[in-house]
Amino acid sequence: MLRYTIPLIIFTALVLFFAVGLQRDPRQVPSPFIDKPAPELGVSQLRTPSKEIYRSDLLGKPALINVWASWCVACRAEHEVLMRLARETRLPIIGLNYKDERGAALQWLANLGDPYAAIAVDTDGQVGIEWGVYGVPESFLLDPEGVIRYKQIGPLTWKVVEDKLLPLIRSFETQGG
Repeated sequence: MLRYTIPLIIFTALVLFFAVGLQRDPRQVPSPFIDKPAPELGVSQLRTPSKEIYRSDLLGKPALINVWASWCVACRAEHEVLMRLARETRLPIIGLNYKDERGAALQWLANLGDPYAAIAVDTDGQVGIEWGVYGVPESFLLDPEGVIRYKQIGPLTWKVVEDKLLPLIRSFETQGG
């Protein structure tokens, strides 16, 4: 009897863990980077490869880091949200072009528009690893001190902008940031 009871208990526990896991939104994966200083960039820029972009370039005002690639279908879906955000706010959007070809990325921007104040190039994915990127698209909201305050896994929507990003940005302003 005991030899059947223990496997049954283990099986039941596994079913419960899976059932709870299936109820969770995969975009709500907690990030260990929230409330920590953003990692360094230190890579060349897409438009001007001879120039590099660093974390220190992002200090002094809130910034949105958007990880994208020209081969990413979901990035195309979120692109209009980024264009609108660039038009309607003063929030600088810094692109992190992830594992992409420079020519393809530049062509993509020429075709769809360019919402980015600057674009860092992460050809080999190393910067993405340091930032804890799971895949593209992902976005990180930094406060004026360069601390990550929010991470969006998956495409940004205007609802996320209104419900999450804009209230956080307003809170930075009331804190003197």
